[in-house]
Amino acid sequence: MHKPCAVIPVYNHEHALPQVLAALRDAGLPCVLVDDASSAACAAVMDALAMQPDVHLLRLPVNQGKGGAVMAGLREAARLGYSHALQVDADGQHDLAAVAAFLELSRREPQALVCGYPQYDASVPKGRLYARYLTHVWVWINSLSLQIRDSMCGFRVYPLPATLALIDSVRLGRRMDFDPEILVRLAWRNQPMRWLPTRVHYPLDGLSHFRLWHDNALISKMHAKLFFGMLLRAPLILARRWRG
Repeated sequence: MHKPCAVIPVYNHEHALPQVLAALRDAGLPCVLVDDASSAACAAVMDALAMQPDVHLLRLPVNQGKGGAVMAGLREAARLGYSHALQVDADGQHDLAAVAAFLELSRREPQALVCGYPQYDASVPKGRLYARYLTHVWVWINSLSLQIRDSMCGFRVYPLPATLALIDSVRLGRRMDFDPEILVRLAWRNQPMRWLPTRVHYPLDGLSHFRLWHDNALISKMHAKLFFGMLLRAPLILARRWRG
């Protein structure tokens, strides 16, 4: 079965969100909006958008962070009967013209996690761009593989059964550390992954919730935790790959 929807974590992106939602609905995708304890103004915009057909609204009473909101949205998508969920940021940074290609690849390979690797324009903050390279190296070390082309881009089609099996069995990072950690842990489980390029522009409404020092500290802590987890799992991972 391949029944996809979009999951959009939202925290005070009321200006960009209507355009993001319109593009996804034009692509024929039902949408799950996750209100991560946004302001009253943003909540009002989401209430209005949720009046549209096939737009579902999940409201979190306390801010969970991006990862927490995505995980809540994935669970809600599964509860609503969807088999796959396209994670999309609410700030308009992702090129939604790529949605059709991502969904088509997911339809052809329904067991695979379809991930975007970004093609940046001049709007990308240089500090975040350079920090990504350090994260890439640690992800390759911790996954014992070069297959993960980019671990930070939150434009992905998740197969829900395999993804929720992981989410329900381990404690994942709930903020900006979520995107890289879930890829490494899925790689440990031999999850098939496919990669497509996607253009990225920062951001449509000028609002970013990435906190340079705090989130980089969380990501560093996550890499350290994964490193020791990799050491414990390395014999099994390498033996499985050796057997093909």
